[in-house]
Amino acid sequence: MIIGGQRSMNASTPIGRGLGISAGLEAGRARDLAVNCERLGYHSLWSNDEPTAAGLETLAQFAGAAPQLELGVGVLPLDRHQPVAIAAEIARLGLDPAKLWVGVGSGQLPAPLHIVQQAVAELRQLLPERTRIVVAAMRPRLCRIGGAIADGVLLNWMLPAQAELARSWVLEGADQAGRSAPLVASYVCVALGPSSLQRLRDEESHYRNINQTHHRHFEAMNVPLGSVGVAASTRSQVLQGLAPYHSAVDLPIVRLLAEQSATSLRSTTIAAAP
Repeated sequence: MIIGGQRSMNASTPIGRGLGISAGLEAGRARDLAVNCERLGYHSLWSNDEPTAAGLETLAQFAGAAPQLELGVGVLPLDRHQPVAIAAEIARLGLDPAKLWVGVGSGQLPAPLHIVQQAVAELRQLLPERTRIVVAAMRPRLCRIGGAIADGVLLNWMLPAQAELARSWVLEGADQAGRSAPLVASYVCVALGPSSLQRLRDEESHYRNINQTHHRHFEAMNVPLGSVGVAASTRSQVLQGLAPYHSAVDLPIVRLLAEQSATSLRSTTIAAAP
């Protein structure tokens, strides 16, 4: 089992947990996953977005099966998605604004701070008032901007100590803007079973080298490959690995590193359930 950080969850910490998967899950499995997440008490169900698989369409599959479940897309990169197109797609799919968290990130665009600020402002004008807007952030300036303008900030690839520090930057941004702090969420990669450590290492290796920002981020943490997340054999080990994140952020989102079989998805979803 790989556990980032040493702090254990305080007994008074509220239990809340999301579940995240890769976009493009087969429709039947997406519906089954949503029903299970609602039954198991997850706070929300999240999808990323890929060039070949639309995250919002995956959310629509979830919504059709579990309409009471909160849904998030984390995140729509702004080098591929313009605010006008995002709003139009949400309307086309009939996603309930009151249940929706719309995450955006700069993607591969230059000057990410300005681009993210402008996109959030545009989305505020285009989307129904109840829609929550989430900003993906890793570094201090963007965390503070997220705190100042967003309804949520989504972290990724952080040990609990780094996530807690990033949350403090978000709170600083909110305080400077004179507003209530947004929800601070963090993806936490979770792999279950005999090959769990290798799956975590493979996924982390990809993200360590995806661009210079990620490379610098992992370099600053200075931990061995396969350290940022949870690789486990049992539910108790998964819960032990997730506990420090509940102390560090408002909403840990279990990012499933499961095989795409129905059995693997179901077993990991159950093992990580709140």
